[in-house]
Amino acid sequence: MKRLFNRRGYEERVFESLHLKLKDLKEKAKGLKSKYLFKENIPACPRPEFHVSHLKHDTDRVGLRGIWRDDGFRNPHGGSLLWWSLAVGPDDITSAERRLLETTYPDRTEEQVQMQQSFLGKFATSPAFSERSRLGSYRFTFPLEEVLEAYSQQFCSDAQPVMRVYETILYKQEVEYVVLVHSPANQEQFSDRPLLTDDPNSVCSYRDGCFIWRPEAMCKTHRCELVLNPDEQQMEVRDVGPYPEYYVWDNVAVALHVDREVLNFDSARLRQNLRYCDKAEAPIVKSWEFETFPQAAESVRKLWPDVSSPLERAEPLNECLSSVEHEDVQKLQQ
Repeated sequence: MKRLFNRRGYEERVFESLHLKLKDLKEKAKGLKSKYLFKENIPACPRPEFHVSHLKHDTDRVGLRGIWRDDGFRNPHGGSLLWWSLAVGPDDITSAERRLLETTYPDRTEEQVQMQQSFLGKFATSPAFSERSRLGSYRFTFPLEEVLEAYSQQFCSDAQPVMRVYETILYKQEVEYVVLVHSPANQEQFSDRPLLTDDPNSVCSYRDGCFIWRPEAMCKTHRCELVLNPDEQQMEVRDVGPYPEYYVWDNVAVALHVDREVLNFDSARLRQNLRYCDKAEAPIVKSWEFETFPQAAESVRKLWPDVSSPLERAEPLNECLSSVEHEDVQKLQQ
């Protein structure tokens, strides 16, 4: 374990070449003072498996201008890694919930299937699922396959990129699992990091154009608990009352090795995949680095004057889920 401070001054406990599940992380981190990690009275939570097909990259106004200028993404601070995060959408939540129910109760009747109320979105409340940003007012969201294809063409001579288990980072309340993506030409440079395998027991793996993420801490603030009803073969949600429990929350970051170069995309494609984000409750960057929606809309209009469509806001995940559930009910009634 290494103790580091990142460029923003936040303390990091780094476990290289490992993706540690919370039980193993607690063992490795024994002796550390962490009022979140070592909590024992956490309400029962679901253990879904997300198949995530999109990545997101959040930035501020300075970063936006740099991305516009370069027609793509680089590490703006001289480092060799370009950082993205998994972008979990409403469809990912819905399919993960279905998989979890089918695995837990494989013999449900059609009536039991229709009686089951949606529950997973009520646990997807950590910053990993938020439409708000901790890093600035702008979010680029791209299909994972598009990012990997661009990386393959520009950095791998059209060969398949290599994926490795890079590290686990423990912050005050966050656990970040980092996947490294690099060119086959850099095999020797990163040979000390294990290859990312399709292990069903791992925190994160890659299969068929998706990252498979198995979070253990979706909530951050635990306001409800999962209740299993095996007699009815249902999963239910129970409110834990006025005093929620605070715990760590986990997420997956994807670090592309670009070695101070730019991962290029067409300018129109950049604009198409750009959304405005409100400021998160606990931002990493300074508050003055965020912009109001009118300010952001004007900034984007000046950078892409030929685009007539207005800047859109990132949609709240739970609102999207409510819309999806409403559509599902309508389909059942038809």
